[in-house]
Amino acid sequence: MNDPQNPVPHDPGPTSPTLLDRLRRQDPEGWRRHVRLYGPLIYRWCRRARLQQDDAADVAQEVFRTVATRINDFRRDRPGDTFRGWLWTITRFKIGDHLRRLERQPHAAGGTDAQAALHNLPEQLPDDEESAAEFSALVHRAMELVKAEFSERTWQAFWRTAVEGQAPKDVAAELGVTPDAVRMAKSRVLRRLRDELPDLADEGLRSS
Repeated sequence: MNDPQNPVPHDPGPTSPTLLDRLRRQDPEGWRRHVRLYGPLIYRWCRRARLQQDDAADVAQEVFRTVATRINDFRRDRPGDTFRGWLWTITRFKIGDHLRRLERQPHAAGGTDAQAALHNLPEQLPDDEESAAEFSALVHRAMELVKAEFSERTWQAFWRTAVEGQAPKDVAAELGVTPDAVRMAKSRVLRRLRDELPDLADEGLRSS
């Protein structure tokens, strides 16, 4: 029988390494998760610059190679520093490198359009509805990655309170646990999500 005071007796503890720790140690599983989480985002940025599908995929690979060699350079020294913002800067430079290669190939399709798009890309990651939607998709990919680590009851406690905004006491009544147990479950999942997403501590789930 499950203890009603604790909906997740076998859920992971708080010692999981963060994604950034894994990347800095060049951990293969960390890199696999990084690509799964951020690959679609970087590809979307490249397509926003009007790169062709194959070109966008190639540039994304260049971004990951740069991240692999420069991950120790990432810092959060100033207010507003985010991991996504750092990735955006790298991606923008790589798009520029790609466009300069296109300029040396006059007949390359899409070169002029892509060059014009680059000038319209801001140097800083924009804070707009499109970026909010991208962050939401990133959070949901992180949720998919960690969901299997938790019991169904813990996940429901987290989902209903953190995502759907239900009151802990209402969720507790439905799940047959205490409100404190619901809050504890929510905290465990959020802590695990923050291990995967360095920016989640700043932005929470407001865009999910």
